[in-house]
Amino acid sequence: MNRRPILFLTILAIVSGANLVSRAQQALLTHHVRELTRTGEAQPASRLGATQSLNLDVVLALRHQPELQNFLQELYDPSSPSYRHFLTVHDFTARFGPSQEDYNAVIRFAKANGFTVTGGSLDSMEVQLRGPVSAVEKAFHVTMGVYRHPTENRMFYAPDREPSVDLPFQLWHISGLDNYSIPRPASLHKNTTMKSNAVEGSCPGGYYCGSDMRAAYYGGTLTGTGQTVGLLEYLGYDIADLHTYFTNTKQTLKVPVTGVSTDGSSLTCVEPACDDTEQILDMTQAVSMAPGLKALYVFVGQTDTALLASMSTRTPLVGQIGSSWTWEPADPATDDPYFQKLAAQGQSYFQAAGDSGAYTAPSTYVYPGDDAYVTAVGGTALLVASTGGAWSSETAWSDGGGGVYTPDAIPIPSWQQLAGVITSANKGSTTLRNSPDVSAEANFDFYVCADQQPCEGGWGGTSFATPMWAGYMALINQQAVANGNPQLGFINPAIYQIGVGSGYATAFHDIQSGSNGEPTTTGYDLATGWGSPNGPGLVNALAASPPKPSFTLAAAPDSLTVTQGNESSTTVDIAAQNAFTGSVTLAATGLPGGVTANFSPNPATTSSTLSLTASAAAVTGTVTVTITGTSSALTDGTSFGLTVNPTSSNGAAVSLNPASLTWGNIKVGTTAPERTVTVRNTGTATLDISSITTSGDFGQKIVASSCGKTLAANKACQIQVTFTPTETGVRSGTLTINDNAPDTPQTVPLTGTGK
Repeated sequence: MNRRPILFLTILAIVSGANLVSRAQQALLTHHVRELTRTGEAQPASRLGATQSLNLDVVLALRHQPELQNFLQELYDPSSPSYRHFLTVHDFTARFGPSQEDYNAVIRFAKANGFTVTGGSLDSMEVQLRGPVSAVEKAFHVTMGVYRHPTENRMFYAPDREPSVDLPFQLWHISGLDNYSIPRPASLHKNTTMKSNAVEGSCPGGYYCGSDMRAAYYGGTLTGTGQTVGLLEYLGYDIADLHTYFTNTKQTLKVPVTGVSTDGSSLTCVEPACDDTEQILDMTQAVSMAPGLKALYVFVGQTDTALLASMSTRTPLVGQIGSSWTWEPADPATDDPYFQKLAAQGQSYFQAAGDSGAYTAPSTYVYPGDDAYVTAVGGTALLVASTGGAWSSETAWSDGGGGVYTPDAIPIPSWQQLAGVITSANKGSTTLRNSPDVSAEANFDFYVCADQQPCEGGWGGTSFATPMWAGYMALINQQAVANGNPQLGFINPAIYQIGVGSGYATAFHDIQSGSNGEPTTTGYDLATGWGSPNGPGLVNALAASPPKPSFTLAAAPDSLTVTQGNESSTTVDIAAQNAFTGSVTLAATGLPGGVTANFSPNPATTSSTLSLTASAAAVTGTVTVTITGTSSALTDGTSFGLTVNPTSSNGAAVSLNPASLTWGNIKVGTTAPERTVTVRNTGTATLDISSITTSGDFGQKIVASSCGKTLAANKACQIQVTFTPTETGVRSGTLTINDNAPDTPQTVPLTGTGK
């Protein structure tokens, strides 16, 4: 599967058991066989031992996938009534998760085939199994072989064909059928020969502490109160290393840290048997940015699906997630159901973009930094103004991940298709997913304590930037809740709108120097995304109440004259505000007796013509008519002046359209283009015109010859009025028509500006 679903853009047809006819050996909905084993590039060595035990994670398919895509579209559309109305875990399962019947069938299938069920749940859409290779081969109709890895000095096991199951419905995926890709930390880079770029970092040796990132990128009073952060880790940790960091930096750890084993994996990682550098630096970065977190949860597991399943179901649900690990699934769609679930439940997911510079084909170990459902975090080199001080300047980090060309060929998501995102300057793709989305300090400037070894500086990587962003997201959500708003969930649609808007410079530091192999440019680029957070500016921009959709009404012309027994009209324009897309029902009030109104069309979406008909007995005089528009709970109004004239004794009557003329700025001595006034005899007898004059800097000429002395009943003529300013400033005048109608003379106010 070379391409995969994109949030808000494409639909992947995932059909669950209720929609399939039972048949033997159902194929799974994702691929499991890697191309290099299919082609022979990975040389086969032997079969995997029949008695060797494997831990598997069987993932069931989502139901109603098209409905889920539509739901996510509305969930992140500010104009939708469903905007940020997130689902609970229970509600997501009820609407989109597997059925209880299908889940129970998988349990029975596993036990009947000699597996031990070790974990999983209906809400997490997975069943965790343990069993011998012989059971795996029988249950999934594969042969498990051992192959020589083509790029690493090791062997790996994998199936020889796509697995299938004897179930009446298709499964989504089975994790654990191969160990070709060993998850690895995204950074853990150390450069002892390079002098730190840090300007008076507050950690020992002048290196950066996590608290320095808080001062540089935030500097406010929010601490993440009430919020939780989750970290995705493939190995456990030694909590003593975390306490050593805070002791050495003379700081206090106030955030409770809780380890969560997602599949029975050990939470303990102690040197020399295990390296916990990645895990500890992730913790220090997250809690240093948000030192008042309610809790930090460290999720530990062996497979991506087990980790994401737990992170999407655990109570309390973590609001923001950071991942500094990369892995390489056989099918890049494998984790999409979980990324979709996180978005539907209002959870934010940040993924390190990697530390090997710009993506170039064939890049490996990029995923999930190129996934469309995550916020990918690139790297920068930061300078601060003083020890523990504010942001001073920033350039792209040369090793930061980013670009377009990855093995996954993921199509471009809708939010990267906004006008102004992809340009010729940033060399982004208009067809493929572009990374990263944001960035932060990742240079070799950090102080680290791990593995019960002496703490030291000189560490760097997007591993430092990513958990920092998760902590910063906790500040944003704290402010959003304080503002009476829901948490933000998946932030990419919102930050791309900010990026192309007028508030970009307030929300982000736009990185315009340095390179990771891709150029930095004004605005979005493939080295730093939109840049790093600009203090409280981004917090305020994201946490603010979104502008509500609305509309405004305007009538043109805004004054009408109608004679008893005749009709006149005006156009009502409907201007959408903040992505309003509905129709508006129009009504007119304040009409004098004997005058009726008709809107065409009604309801209307963009404009409507209001026709006013005065009966022979309509009440004469001048009134103000109000037009009101309603659409659901939204309303707006406008008004115009209406004059009803009596029918003259000789039967002549005059209607002028428009009721006034205005010119903009015209150079002194220059004649502006003419504007036209239509004179209509709406009466039943001939109109005798005695004179047509203009005053001020205005002139006129008659277009139709019949407009000279007389105008027959129900006929019209046109007068073209010119404007030639003689001085600068506003110039005023009047078009005056003298005739035998009862309201003579009729006048049209004229205005223009000389420059």
